[in-house]
Amino acid sequence: MKIIEPATPGEFTAYYRLRYQVLRQPWHQPEGSERAPDDDLATHALLLDEDGQAVGVCRLHLHTPQEGQIRFMGIRPDKQGLRLGDRLLAYMEARAKEMGAGRMSLQARENAVNFYRRNGYEVVAKTHLLFGTIQHYLMAKTL
Repeated sequence: MKIIEPATPGEFTAYYRLRYQVLRQPWHQPEGSERAPDDDLATHALLLDEDGQAVGVCRLHLHTPQEGQIRFMGIRPDKQGLRLGDRLLAYMEARAKEMGAGRMSLQARENAVNFYRRNGYEVVAKTHLLFGTIQHYLMAKTL
């Protein structure tokens, strides 16, 4: 397994395809809904298996110069439970530190709250419902 920051059209195609398949398609959202207007300003991480297949995605954006924000974190369903998300998160936290951030925040889906807690994040507040059904929580961590 290795983490890359997608740079080529092919790498970005694999990145966005997995982002859609894991984070949007299960809720019958249209293709394209996995993209955000500020994606060009973000740092993207793509976790590849030994065969070069995409198994995980994550996006980092500096919310402020001192605070990084994680978005669009997902692991392919057949690879969940293997602590691969821990690797992606640690990679993005290290990148945020390199950029000068001392704090990370994110909006966690309810089923991911314990994953983020295990990685040192604390719930700050219950926030919004995505697609009218997926409860989210603002979580944060000091780096």
